[in-house]
Amino acid sequence: MKKLQKKTLIGMRDQLGGHAWTDAEISELVSPKLGIITGFQDLLEQLEELRGIDLEAIPPAGDIRKP
Repeated sequence: MKKLQKKTLIGMRDQLGGHAWTDAEISELVSPKLGIITGFQDLLEQLEELRGIDLEAIPPAGDIRKP
C-alpha cells in the first residue's frame, strides 16, 4: 500500500464533489495535529492488515492478532 498523500485526497474531493472538504480538513486527515488518536493512514494500514486475516477462523470475541 502506498502512503496516503494530500494530492490524492484533493483529487478525490475535486472529482467526486460529494462533500466540500477544505484543504485544512484534508491536511488533518493526512497529518493529524488536532488530537486525533488515529490518523487516516494508520486506519488504512489496519484495514489492510485485517483484510489479510481469515476472520472465519477467529471465534466470536476472539483476539485478532497480526499474522
